[in-house]
Amino acid sequence: MASKSSNGTAEWERFEPRERLLRYLVTLGVLVVLAASWRAMDINYGYVASAPREVMDLFTRMYPPNVMYTSEIARPLLETINISILGTALAIVMALPVAFLSASNTTPSRATYLLGKFIVSFTRSVNVIIWALIFVVVFGPGALAGVLAIAVRSVGFTAKLLGEAIEEIDPGEVEAVRATGASTLQTFIYGIVPQIKPAFISVATFRWDINVRASTIIGFVGAGGIGVPLQTNINYFKWDAVLTILLAILGIVLISEGVSAYLRGKVS
Repeated sequence: MASKSSNGTAEWERFEPRERLLRYLVTLGVLVVLAASWRAMDINYGYVASAPREVMDLFTRMYPPNVMYTSEIARPLLETINISILGTALAIVMALPVAFLSASNTTPSRATYLLGKFIVSFTRSVNVIIWALIFVVVFGPGALAGVLAIAVRSVGFTAKLLGEAIEEIDPGEVEAVRATGASTLQTFIYGIVPQIKPAFISVATFRWDINVRASTIIGFVGAGGIGVPLQTNINYFKWDAVLTILLAILGIVLISEGVSAYLRGKVS
């Protein structure tokens, strides 16, 4: 808006006085909410002040890492990788039909569209630790519970991104395949799959990269993997072994990150 200055010349102002007042009130409201949230946390500042000393003491007890313990974590480390691979593969199998249900241009009806969106939202809203706890109760402790927890947690993420990729396909290619007399399955294979293949590979590798990280912590609730010995050594205060496990986790995470980035770069 334009306003006049003291010397009579017109000056442009971005907001009207009412808009500026509203922005100030909103900013003040946000600050009040942040202050109230901070106050509600009831932080013990005595612990905060002593945190640097406690951290240094912890690192002193952790270093040097127990190199001899490396042989004992090889099996749970391999189990962690297997959980992430199998969980991701199972998630992809379950996510593909959900993706087609949740895509507006491939879902059969409004009801199936809503069903697909519900599955996507529901599986994504529950943390992987909660899923692991549920499957540990159902199937008992072990890698099976971890695989199922990783798989179910990944369905929503995978189906959501694949569904968005399906909605962005070129309908002309699909119509061209259908015009040749192709069946529904053939239309899917030759009209849709080639268009979403790059997105499929990218989503699958990216999700596997995420699942490698998730597989390292589900052992805290008995779902197998490297998290089991990590929790055990923490409970027994074997900090040198804990550091060895943390370094091993860092190693597999870096490797998975590199593999995932390489594969996504190949299809981009």
